[in-house]
Amino acid sequence: MGKLFGTDGIRGVANTEPMTAETALAVGRAIAYICKNHNRRHRIVIGKDTRLSGYMLENALSAGICSMGVDVLLVGPLPTPGIAFTTQSMRADAGVVISASHNLYEDNGIKIFSGDGFKIPDALEGKIEELVSTGQINHIRPTAGEIGKAFRIDDAIGRYIVFCKNTFPSELTLDGMRIVLDCANGATYKVAPIIFSELGAEVAAIHAAPDGRNINLNCGSQHTEDLGRKVCELKADIGLAFDGDGDRMIAVDETGTELSGDHVMLSCAGHLMQQGRLTNNRVIITPMSNFGLRRVFDRMGIAYEDAEVGDRNVLELMKQRGAVLGGEQSGHVIFRDHHTTGDGIITALQFLAAMIETGRKVSEFGRSMTIVPQKLINVPVKSRPEISGLPAVTAAIKAAEAELAQNGRVLVRYSGTQMLCRVMVEGPTDEMTSRLARHIADAVKAAIG
Repeated sequence: MGKLFGTDGIRGVANTEPMTAETALAVGRAIAYICKNHNRRHRIVIGKDTRLSGYMLENALSAGICSMGVDVLLVGPLPTPGIAFTTQSMRADAGVVISASHNLYEDNGIKIFSGDGFKIPDALEGKIEELVSTGQINHIRPTAGEIGKAFRIDDAIGRYIVFCKNTFPSELTLDGMRIVLDCANGATYKVAPIIFSELGAEVAAIHAAPDGRNINLNCGSQHTEDLGRKVCELKADIGLAFDGDGDRMIAVDETGTELSGDHVMLSCAGHLMQQGRLTNNRVIITPMSNFGLRRVFDRMGIAYEDAEVGDRNVLELMKQRGAVLGGEQSGHVIFRDHHTTGDGIITALQFLAAMIETGRKVSEFGRSMTIVPQKLINVPVKSRPEISGLPAVTAAIKAAEAELAQNGRVLVRYSGTQMLCRVMVEGPTDEMTSRLARHIADAVKAAIG
C-alpha cells in the first residue's frame, strides 16, 4: 500500500486502493484506537456527501470503529463543515467525512476532524497510516459488551441549519432578494435551500437532485455556466455555487458573471476592516490568488501572506498570525470567528451581509478588482517527481519567468488530491499567459505525462 494521506485526507478511485472497503475498515479501526485515550464511552461522527460509493465506505468505516469498542454517530449526507460542527457540538472524539470534494463521483475520500472541529494534524495522520500499513491494530479486539454500537442522528441537519443561520447578522434579512443556488448535486442539496429561504430570500435551486453519479457533473463551483444562465433568466440578484462537499462557494453576479474566491475575500476583508473586525488587518491567501487581489490589498493597507495551497495550511497560518479571514481562489474561505474550517454556506452568508450593509450590487464587488490575466492548465501525470529534477520543465519555467520579468509570475505544483500537475501563469496579456502556460504544460506532459 502506498502513502495514504494527501493534502486533504485520503482520496482515490472508489473500490480501488486506497478507497476500498477493506482499507476503510482498517482506517476506522485506527481512528478509533487513537481516540481511546480516556476512561469514558467514545463516539465518532460519520457523515458523507452524495456519492454512490458512500454507502460502501460508510458501512466499512462504521464496522471498523465499532470493532474497536467505539460508538458511531451516523448523520448521512451533510456538508463537510457540518460534520466538523456536529463533531464539536456533540462532544464526539472525532468526525469522519466520506467525500472527494469537487471530484467526480468515481472518486471518494476520507477526511478526519478531531474533537475540537479542526482537521487532524500531520502527526496523527502519520500514526493512522502506520497502524494501517503495519497491521499493528489487527490483534486488538474488544469482545462481548465492549464492542461499539452505531446510532443514526436524525436531527443533525437541523442543528447545522441553526448554526449557519446564527452566523448571519441578526439585524439583517434576505427579504426581497432573489437567489439561485447551485448545489452541485452534492451535500448542500437539502440544507442550503432551507437556510437561505428561512432568512427571507426567494430561492431557486438547481442541480439539487443527486442520484449518486451526478455530483459535480458540469455543475457546482467549478462549472458555473448553468448558474449564470439561470440568474439571468430569473433576473436574480446573485447566484451561489457550492462544490460537492459544501466547503467551497463561488458567486455569480446579476449579469451572470463569475466571481472567484479572491473577489469574495476582498469584499469580506474590506467589510470587516470597516467594522474594525479584521484582526491585525491581515488576510491569509495562497500562491494561487490573483496578482490583482494583492494590488488592491496593498492600496487598502491590508497585509497578506501566502500559505501553502490547501485549506489546512491556510488555517494553520491564520492561527499563527492571528488572522480571522483567509482562503483560496477556488472559493474555499475560512472565517475563524464563525467556524473551524471552510464552509461554503457561511462564506455565502458573510458575502451577502457585506453586500446588504454596503448597499452594493454583486457586480460592483466584481469591479473592485482588476484581474490580471491568468492561465491554469491541469496536466495528468503518471508520477510526481520533484519539479527541480525535470530539466526540460525547469528550462521552460525559467524561460517564461525571463519573458514575464516583473510583469507576471509562474507557479507549477502537483495537486495534493489528484494525479495532476497544475501549471499557472499570470502576465500582462491573455496571449502571453496562454502561450507560456502551454509551453510549460507541454514540457510536463513530455516528461511525466
